[in-house]
Amino acid sequence: MIRLLHLSDIHLGSGLLHGRVNPETGANTRLEDFGRSLERCIDRAIAESVDLVLFGGDAFPDATPPPKVQEVFAQQFRRLVDADIPTVLLVGNHDQHTQGQGGASLCIYRTLGVPGFVVGDRLETHRIATRSGEVQVITLPWLTRSTLLSRPDTEGRSLAEVDNLLLERLRVALEGEIRRLDPDLPTILLAHLMTDTARFGAERFLAASKGFTVPMALLTRPCFDYVALGHVHRHQILCDQPPVVYPGSIERVDFSEEAEDKGYVLVSLERGRAVVEFCPLPVRPFQTISVDLTDAADPQATLLSHLQQTLMADAVVRLVYKILPEQAEEIDQAALHADLKSAHTYSIYPEVQSQLARPRLPELGAGNELDPIEALKTYLEHHPHLSGLADDMLAAAKNLLAGDCPEDLALSDAPLEIDSSDATATALEEPANAQLRLL
Repeated sequence: MIRLLHLSDIHLGSGLLHGRVNPETGANTRLEDFGRSLERCIDRAIAESVDLVLFGGDAFPDATPPPKVQEVFAQQFRRLVDADIPTVLLVGNHDQHTQGQGGASLCIYRTLGVPGFVVGDRLETHRIATRSGEVQVITLPWLTRSTLLSRPDTEGRSLAEVDNLLLERLRVALEGEIRRLDPDLPTILLAHLMTDTARFGAERFLAASKGFTVPMALLTRPCFDYVALGHVHRHQILCDQPPVVYPGSIERVDFSEEAEDKGYVLVSLERGRAVVEFCPLPVRPFQTISVDLTDAADPQATLLSHLQQTLMADAVVRLVYKILPEQAEEIDQAALHADLKSAHTYSIYPEVQSQLARPRLPELGAGNELDPIEALKTYLEHHPHLSGLADDMLAAAKNLLAGDCPEDLALSDAPLEIDSSDATATALEEPANAQLRLL
C-alpha cells in the first residue's frame, strides 16, 4: 500500500488586496495565510510519513513570482527533500508564460537537480521508487491549442472541428504513454485540466491562457488507479472507479469561493484500488454581508444592528447595503468603519436604488389575473405617498367599473392624452422603464 498526499492550486501570492501589512514581519497577511496553509499540508505529509506528494499545478499567480514568494514556496517543499519524500510538481496554466510555453516558475527545481523532485512540464511517464514500492505517474501539464496544433492545422476549420482535432491528438499521445506502462504497478494520471463534468469557479476568470475541456471518458481508463487533477478550485470527486479527484485550492482566492471548503487529499493506493480522504484546512473566512435598507425607518441603526449580529471577527468582509438617494446622508461612515474594525479587512459597497428602477410588483406580473380593484389596492399599499388619496381613488375606480361616472369622466373613443409631469403618468411609465433598463 502506497500513501500519497495530493494538493493543488496553491496560488502563493494571490489575493493580496484582501490583506494588510503585518507590522511585525512586514509581509502581507494574505501571503502569510497562504504560506500557513501550505505549511499545514507539508506538516501532514511528514507526520503521516507519506510515500509520495503530488502537486497538481498553479504554484503562483504567474510564471515569474517575486523572490519572496518563491522563497516561501521553496522553504516548505525543501522539507519534503529533508524527509526523503519524493515529489512531483506539475506545471499548470499559471506556471507557464502567457504563450503557454514552458513552466518557468517550477523548472528551476529540475535545473538544480533537487533530489526526489520531478517536474511535469510535458506528457511523460515517470517511474518513481518510494519506501513502499514503485509507482507510475503520467504527467499531463496544462495544454493550450498552440501546444498540440500548428497554424496550418487550424486554417479553414470551425471551432468544433479544431476542438475535435485537439482531443484526437491528445488521445493518441496519451495512448502512447499508456502502452508503455507496467500493468503490475500502481498507476496515477496527474493532470492540470478542465473536465466536462466539473463544477467551475474562480479558475475560469484566472486562466492565464485558454485551454480546452477534456471529456471524462478520456480519463477514466482501467489502467489508471488514481486520477489526480488540478486547476478547479472546488474540491470534488468526479468518479469513484478510478477515483478522479480535484483536491481544490488550499486557500480562498476571492469571494466567489466564499462557501467552499479548502484542503488536500490523502490517498491509500494499490493496484486496482484507491481510498481517498479529503482533509479540510482551517483557512481564513470570507463573508459577504448584504442589507436592504430601502424600507428602514432608521437606516443607520438598522445597518449597525445587522453588523453586530452577523459580523465574523478576523474575516475578509464585503459589506453591500441598498439605500434610497434620500437615505444616503443618514449613513454615518465613521461609525460604520468603527464597527468593521474587528474584520481582518473589509470593503464597503453602497448601492443607491432609484425609485424609477423599482421592479414591477410580483402580484401584477404577466400571467396573473387580478381583480382591478384588488390590483389598485395592491398598488396603493406599495405607494405610501398616495395614502391620502387612496379612499377617493378606490371609490372612483368602483364607480367607473359600475358605469356610474360623471359625464366629464365618461370614456370615449378619443385618444387619451397624459401630461408627462403628472404623478399618475409617471407611475404608469415605471414598469416600461424598468423593462428597458433590464434590456
